[in-house]
Amino acid sequence: MSLPQITKPDQTNTMASGSSQTVIIAALLGNGAIACTKFAASVYTGSSAMLSEAIHSLVDTCNQGLLLYGLKKSERPADKTHPFGYGRELYFWAFVVALLIFSVGAGVSLYEGIHKVMHPETVTSPIVNYIVLGLAMVFEGIAFFIAAKEFNRRRGKIPVWRAVRQSKDPGLFTVLFEDAAAMTGLVIAFAGLLAAQYLDLPWMDGAASIGIGLLLGSVAIFLCFETKGLLIGEAVSEEFSTSLHSVINASDAVNQINELRTMHMGPEDVLLAVSLDVRDDMDTGTLEDAIYTLEQNIRTAHPEVKRLFIEIQSGEHHTEQVWLSQLNPT
Repeated sequence: MSLPQITKPDQTNTMASGSSQTVIIAALLGNGAIACTKFAASVYTGSSAMLSEAIHSLVDTCNQGLLLYGLKKSERPADKTHPFGYGRELYFWAFVVALLIFSVGAGVSLYEGIHKVMHPETVTSPIVNYIVLGLAMVFEGIAFFIAAKEFNRRRGKIPVWRAVRQSKDPGLFTVLFEDAAAMTGLVIAFAGLLAAQYLDLPWMDGAASIGIGLLLGSVAIFLCFETKGLLIGEAVSEEFSTSLHSVINASDAVNQINELRTMHMGPEDVLLAVSLDVRDDMDTGTLEDAIYTLEQNIRTAHPEVKRLFIEIQSGEHHTEQVWLSQLNPT
């Protein structure tokens, strides 16, 4: 019996937790320094938009700390209480991060902005705000560049939006969207301060704060939906699934694949359960060797498959079982 051809995995589909950690740490250090500077500037000048930006940076700093915590906890090995490991803990903390962006970042910015629109105050020493915003744009731009570079490396030729929806690494795409929102928020704050100073419209400072709050709320809602899907359980990408089918069908022992189901337990942790109809002319020992060889080929082609379950079942019996389960879904 010939052995199936082993294919190497596409590196663009491999989630590298080490590089994600680097991205998160870079964002944490940058946002921490920026938050302190913005708070000092907001106290000195009395700018509502600057205070919103300071809160935004503080929330981002805390969020990156939570993501690092979740990343560390998700690397714990499986045990009796969690036989499939702790990979999904990263998904949980990513969901908490999204809630914090919505409740704290967006909520406080909207409150502060509405208050300043209703009770506008002239911003003192606006040049300080402009300097701080300019420096923040530089540091945020560096953090965004690092995150975008890693994201583009992983997505390869896949369109950006599709790559975001398919990504199973919330640490990376959360930082990416946080940095993008931060850059946009800085532009909004800058525009609000300019309008307040040169158009003599003090309420525009509060309006900018409201704009930042709405921006953060939109990003938070999107991140909530994305991480919710990961918490519930998402299958591998279509390309990944097609590759698995190719590896399995390459085995001479397999007549057909009855069913193939996958689930991401973590960015680099995939559970694979497959039902196979195998050749009837194989004795038990030969079949065991063939299944072992198939398992090795699957793990070689896709190291992300950490847990693999193969069920041997005739196609007719599998179809009957599926039909009965549909009749009695309970």
